[in-house]
Amino acid sequence: MEHADLVVIGAGQSGLATAALAPRHGFTRILVLEAAAEPGGSWPRYYDSLTLFSPARYSSLPGMRFPGAPDRYPRRDEVVGYLRDYARSLPAGIRTSTTVTSVTRQDGTWSVRAEDGREFTARAVIAATGDYGTPFVPDVPGQADFGGRVLHAAGYHRPETFAGQRVVVVGGGNSAIQIATELGPLADTTLATRRPVGWTPQRPLGRDLHWWLKHTRLDVAPIRQLLKKVPVSVLDDGHYRTALDQHGVDRRDMFSRFTADGVVWADGTKEGVDVVLLATGYRLTFPYLTESGALDTSGAPLHRGGLSTAVPGLGFIGMEFQRSFSSKTLRGVGRDATHVLKRMRTAVAG
Repeated sequence: MEHADLVVIGAGQSGLATAALAPRHGFTRILVLEAAAEPGGSWPRYYDSLTLFSPARYSSLPGMRFPGAPDRYPRRDEVVGYLRDYARSLPAGIRTSTTVTSVTRQDGTWSVRAEDGREFTARAVIAATGDYGTPFVPDVPGQADFGGRVLHAAGYHRPETFAGQRVVVVGGGNSAIQIATELGPLADTTLATRRPVGWTPQRPLGRDLHWWLKHTRLDVAPIRQLLKKVPVSVLDDGHYRTALDQHGVDRRDMFSRFTADGVVWADGTKEGVDVVLLATGYRLTFPYLTESGALDTSGAPLHRGGLSTAVPGLGFIGMEFQRSFSSKTLRGVGRDATHVLKRMRTAVAG
């Protein structure tokens, strides 16, 4: 059994930023528990060509600048390398290949149990596993009878696998657009969405959108409930829309059901399809907290700004719109971690 002042669950961007900042708030013995074989969270598993929509200058964690030209848009492997370097610099013990199965509290101490039987205790715990471990698969009638392939974006890596096939990409967010863009030259590709794709200029008036968010303070504004109502929109400097048009990637209203060999479109037209690729996002789940008293009946965390309102000494980092527009991003998790750690220290001490 190992004891710590603070146990952080998850060694992705949220957990690593939390571990970096924890000593400033009175936590001296810090353990980070990561299910994967190395730090980096979900980043190593994303598709090969993933490109950030934020420039390098707005993609740093606390205390370490993202390397290279500040105005370029880094690729997945650059982020993976950055997170690995960041992890090596931390004043924390990182336990990889450690899948947490339960977190419970008794007599003011948290007990954290791993799948392999190891146990860790701490006076405070932060859940920083995010939502990328639970892909959301919509329930579309007829899927069980479909003879083609249904794949979530979590399992997509490169376009060559789909060369010459009829592919429908479901989703209207950034990932769906990036994937459809690179599939277009190799496969007969359609983008299926429930509403028209919304486009946001990536460089309004010659400045990257993140520059505007920073200088207007919208990036850190605590307007979580309002932001939840903002429609999904894709950041684009014109590249993606042009590429979709050039390669004949059309958009159609979401199909109504599967058939044995394809789909039925909203207008009733049947079409044969080889692959349906779901870029439909993820769902936030904390299965290891089911016995902690920290979740509501639907499994959602009871919190205010990331600090548990149900049990003392528990926090959350890395949730979308947790406190602001930039929560759940490389540039934003540090601010949220500072907010939670500062208040958690007071709660635990009290």
